[in-house]
This record gives sequence, C-alpha cells and structure tokens, in this order.
Amino acid sequence: MDQAEQKEYFSGHLLEWYMENKRDLPWRRHRDPYYIWVSEIMLQQTRVDTVIPYFNRFIERFPTVEALADAPEQDVLKCWEGLGYYSRARNLQAAAKQVKELHGGQVPDDRAAVFALKGVGPYTAGAILSIAFNKPEPAVDGNVMRVLSRYFLIEEDIMKGSTRALMEGLVTELIPEGRASDFNQALMELGALVCTPKSPHCLTCPVMEHCAARIEGVEESLPVKTKAKPPRPEYRMVALVEGSGPHEGKVLIRQRPQEGLLARMWELPHVQIPQSRKGRLPDEPAMDIVADMLLEEGIHARPEGFMMDAEHTFSHIHWNLQVYRCREEDLLSVAVAESGEAYAADADPDGGTQRPQYRWISEEEMELYAFPNVFLRILREHFKGKRP
Repeated sequence: MDQAEQKEYFSGHLLEWYMENKRDLPWRRHRDPYYIWVSEIMLQQTRVDTVIPYFNRFIERFPTVEALADAPEQDVLKCWEGLGYYSRARNLQAAAKQVKELHGGQVPDDRAAVFALKGVGPYTAGAILSIAFNKPEPAVDGNVMRVLSRYFLIEEDIMKGSTRALMEGLVTELIPEGRASDFNQALMELGALVCTPKSPHCLTCPVMEHCAARIEGVEESLPVKTKAKPPRPEYRMVALVEGSGPHEGKVLIRQRPQEGLLARMWELPHVQIPQSRKGRLPDEPAMDIVADMLLEEGIHARPEGFMMDAEHTFSHIHWNLQVYRCREEDLLSVAVAESGEAYAADADPDGGTQRPQYRWISEEEMELYAFPNVFLRILREHFKGKRP
C-alpha cells in the first residue's frame, strides 16, 4: 500500500467508525460556535467527564457571548471554580468582549479573526473553524499527535514546533472534502477512547490493519515526547483564622493580587517559607511563621494548633501547605471592615504594592467568592467540623 492509499484508508475507516461510535456530548448536539469554543477551552488539560457538568452550568449561566462579556469577572471565576487553570476563564471572557465589540456578538468564521481572540491558539482556532463551520482547518492536540505518530510511524519529538507543523500539514491532507467537522472530532475521539497513551486498544482500532507503529511493534513507545520539567516544590504555612465576637462562626479570607498566579481569586492567608528550608516544618516553628505573617498584615490572631496538610500542583509549581487554626484576638486591631474596603487601596510602604483585601465569611457566603480548589477543600473541611 502506497502512502496515498494509506491516507485514504485512514480517513475513510476513521470516519465510518466515528459515525457509529461517537459519544453523545452536550457540545456535539448543535453547531453553535460559542458552545464549541467554550467546550474546547474547558477541555484543555481537563477530562471530558469532568468538563460536562461545568459546561452545562456555564452555558446555563452565560448562554450567549454577550452574557459572558457583560458578566462580573467574579461570577465567571465562580462558575469556573474547580476546573483550575483560571487564566482560561479570564481569557475566554476577554475574548467574548472582543467578539461583542468587533463582531456584533457572533463568533467569526474568519481564520485571522479567530486567531486574534485572546487565549485562542492554533489548536482552538482550528477546532472552532472546523467543528463549528466545517472549514478544512487542522486541530492538532495531544490526542491527535499520538494517533498520527503511531499510524504513520512519526518518530519526531511532538514537543517541537516543527513536528506540530508537520502534523498540521498532514491533517490538512487527510480531511475529506466537506467532512472537516466530523473528521477532526473523529481523530480526537480515536485518541481519547482507543489510541490511548498507555495500553492502546489496538484490537478495536478501526485503522489497526495499516498502523505502522503496530506493525513494527512500537505503538507503546510513541509518540516521542521530551519530558517536561517537574514542578518546583514550595512550602507554605496557611492560617485559618476563626473569628470571635461579631465575627464568631466566620473565617478570614483575602484576595490575591490583580495580576499573576490565580489573579483576583480568594484564599486563606499564607506565606512561603524560604527555599533553603525544604521539607515539612515542625509545628512550633511553623506556627511562629504564621503568627509573624498575620502580625505583618495587621491581623492580631493567635495560632492554636495544626489543622491539616494539603497540596496543590500547578504546571510549574507544587504547593505543600501546612494549615494551622488561628483565633482572632483583638477585634479593634483586625482592620478588616465588614464593608470590605479595608486595605483595598492602601499602598504597602515597603514594596509599593497594594495590600490584599480581606473579608470575614460564613459557610453560606463561600458561594459569593471564587476560590482555588485547594482552599475550597480546606474551608469545607473546617466548616464540616463546625456543623451540629
């Protein structure tokens, strides 16, 4: 079989398999480009089963581009809460504002216009244009590169831009005329369900017969992929400050800076220990660090004891958290106004940066603020222990 016949076999058998076996996913029930766009952003770094309930809630809350563009950012982040990689949500809303202002609220079907949207890279642009508008654009993600590496025995490192460009060209050649939407989804589906990273299900694969990697017996060693650098460990001491007096039953939270990691989300006060001190700290010095942190922030609270360990992994950092229960001591010195305006605009005299905003919240008020997953877990564990 020559290469042209190999390609024709691949495209034909893959499409036939997909039409019989495709999953019933909520974003596949229509061709609304906004829905497809939202689903593709959510599916980055996240499993389909996890995304489905988030997608349904998000579309119910923000059913149109205009609704997303006009929503308060905290509402968008709250709806995204738990999916992680929150810059995706911010970029999606920023791009929705672009679509509203530049395209009358209609997702454009022009390649240059789609690429110009914030947070939209080559894969997402290709997915929107091909799936929603049936345009013969490649949409090459990790699933697709794995399938192509194996079927065509491509032994180039998929982390290289040149390999991605090679595969984008290959997909463009493989797309049957008028079938871009189904074909690109079929490629993704095959990678997700059959041509899996480990122990691929070759016996049920529709293109098994002419898969070059299977014939050579190297399917499990492909694709070639340079290992990513492991995330850098950081050790942080966390204060769960319980209120007293008028704040009884509440917990103190603060808002993260306007820019950077987890920008503008809410968290428990915490501090990183020096990198020279690696590993878990004994409780006594750890509580001293927590006390010093709170004092520096003008919060008079006394660490009372260890609560729990927690951890969270970002793409480049791994947080190891030691959480300590603290009790508010001097109500007058805890300068966190119930109006929520304390520290909102006061510049830090040492660094010139804004000090964080603080709030006292009850369990019910958690719904008003967007938290990273790790702090949600800590707060839920705390409030669970306080219920009668």
